[in-house]
Amino acid sequence: MKPYIESFTLLTNRQELDYIWDEVNYTCYDTFYPFKIFMDDRLPRIDFEPITIFYGGNGSGKSTLLNMIAEKAEVIRTSPFNKSVLFPEYVKRTTMKAREIPRHSRIMTSDDVFEHILKVRNFNYDIDDRRDELLDEYYGIADPFKSPKRLNSLSDYDEWKKEHEIKSGKLSASRYVRQNMRGNIDMHSNGENAMLYFVDNITEDAVYLLDEPENSLSIEYQLRLKEFLEDSARHFGCQLIITTHSPILLSMKGAKIYDLDEFPVETKSWTELPNVRKYFEFFEEHREEF
Repeated sequence: MKPYIESFTLLTNRQELDYIWDEVNYTCYDTFYPFKIFMDDRLPRIDFEPITIFYGGNGSGKSTLLNMIAEKAEVIRTSPFNKSVLFPEYVKRTTMKAREIPRHSRIMTSDDVFEHILKVRNFNYDIDDRRDELLDEYYGIADPFKSPKRLNSLSDYDEWKKEHEIKSGKLSASRYVRQNMRGNIDMHSNGENAMLYFVDNITEDAVYLLDEPENSLSIEYQLRLKEFLEDSARHFGCQLIITTHSPILLSMKGAKIYDLDEFPVETKSWTELPNVRKYFEFFEEHREEF
């Protein structure tokens, strides 16, 4: 599949300096971010594949680069990001070669996943409160000293039946709670909910920019996410642009990897990356323990 975004070109060193010297009032800004992040033409142009990965340590600029592309492509963004006053000025001066980008394309960050997990957790807290209310209600009805309900009309029948089932032992407390709880109780772990967030939000034929999606995921769920993302690109027409440290995600089939720690930036095989090599060397050192 031909990617929706084919290339993205950053400012040259000359263009950055011209803007800073000619158009920026130095007394107005504490920082020139994102100017000077990719100075000295260390990454003049990015050419994309269906799966493109930005790899690099903290401060290498990979999240900045992802945000630039997201802003240029005007994809959906849920969580705000820390952009400076000059961020739009830099993005405006970049160039992007792309065919029409689907409107449901989006960027997904760690903040998005974290907010989703918090919402699920708060939902479960509400469920806990409702469970306590229902238990109190059950034991109040089950009280053997409580007088049985008198039927004054047909509308009282359901209440009478419920009371009869409880007092006769046919309806246990746990079953009573299950019957009366609202649906969709979410009992997943944070990792499961993070995984479900990606599954729910990545659909067909769109561009998805993922900022360190491995956060909150165990190795097992990173492997599941890897397979899901590979299938999304291969079978469902998605273009994926990802930042990651994860050796699992870096090993995705067909991924083009830019090593932002290199000067100038180079594309590499995942097995050549220093982070992956360190994992390999660590396990080699402890091979006999396995």
